[in-house]
Amino acid sequence: MTARTTTATFTGVSWEEKEVSGSAPGPRLARASVVNDYAGGIEAKGTSCEYTLTYVNGTVGVFSGMERLTGAVDGREGSFVVRQSGTFDEEGVVRCTVEVVPGSGTGALARLAGSGEYEARPGQREVPVSFAYRL
Repeated sequence: MTARTTTATFTGVSWEEKEVSGSAPGPRLARASVVNDYAGGIEAKGTSCEYTLTYVNGTVGVFSGMERLTGAVDGREGSFVVRQSGTFDEEGVVRCTVEVVPGSGTGALARLAGSGEYEARPGQREVPVSFAYRL
């Protein structure tokens, strides 16, 4: 099937971060449990997301995580999981790529494959996401 592209926005509902090891100003590890709401080409409320973050100094670092979305992609209902990988810089800008975990789709999204990206800036309430996919 031909690849399709859709756009959505997500809004952070909650962020609970816990330090795992290390201390500022040196490198440290943290975990974060996050809930997001998506609107637009991806519709999903109350997603479940878990991140592992590495702060290489007080404000710069990298992260990876998994997020489970239940809702719809361009009107097709089901659920799926995305793997996320990104960076955050000294100005608070987050850059992230996302990829659907193979075999994680359910319902009308059972054969979903795809990837996307976003860039979030400090204070930005709605973050745009571009997503290319196949069903």
